[in-house]
Amino acid sequence: MLFVLKPLRVAFRVLGFLVLIGFVYWAVVLVIVWNASTNDDRSSTDAIIVMGAAQYNGAPSPVLQARLDHAIELWKANVAPVIVVTGGKQLQDKFTEAQAGAKYLIQRGVPDTAILREVDGKSSWQSLQASARFLKADNRKRVTLVSDAYHSARIVDIADDSGLDAVTSPTRFVSGSKQLPYLLKESVRVAGGRIFGYGRLDRHQRVGELVPGLAIMALPIRRVRRRWQIPIRG
Repeated sequence: MLFVLKPLRVAFRVLGFLVLIGFVYWAVVLVIVWNASTNDDRSSTDAIIVMGAAQYNGAPSPVLQARLDHAIELWKANVAPVIVVTGGKQLQDKFTEAQAGAKYLIQRGVPDTAILREVDGKSSWQSLQASARFLKADNRKRVTLVSDAYHSARIVDIADDSGLDAVTSPTRFVSGSKQLPYLLKESVRVAGGRIFGYGRLDRHQRVGELVPGLAIMALPIRRVRRRWQIPIRG
């Protein structure tokens, strides 16, 4: 009996140690995510990239509108000469998030010549990868990322993976204590992205949408998103 208990004790100690390491790592990442959310860099760059969010029949959602308004403010302050609007569309949509964003910018005085469009991305990874390709081809590598503050750490990581030199100037659409569930969620995504790679996580998310069994497993996460009204895109 003693010979059985000894390996079990060792296994439990090792498991406890791994859990402790995992918790410490997550706590460190949470601090990184929170610290990144406080940064607002308005130095000159080559382009302002607005991360996509929901649109309704061509009209930006309040989240997307806040990002576009902030991008207009930065553009008027000569932070960058062009604004990149990003985001594709769902199957039932008539307009892409980028189309809705471009229309909104033009209506508020931004000339079409100052707007670039990324119209296929369905995630931050896809949108930034696609944007990086045409920006780098035009020798534009330093960018200002506009999204909600709690996204800052993750989108800077993804931009870096895409070969861009990125800073963030976030909106404050969600602020104060209301940010807590978003920061907790983002810390998990950043922790996973830094271990496994953001591109790999994005590919697995798409597999989950395509494979019925994995889609069913994702239902609890979707319920949490609806309960806290957490945007799927970031």
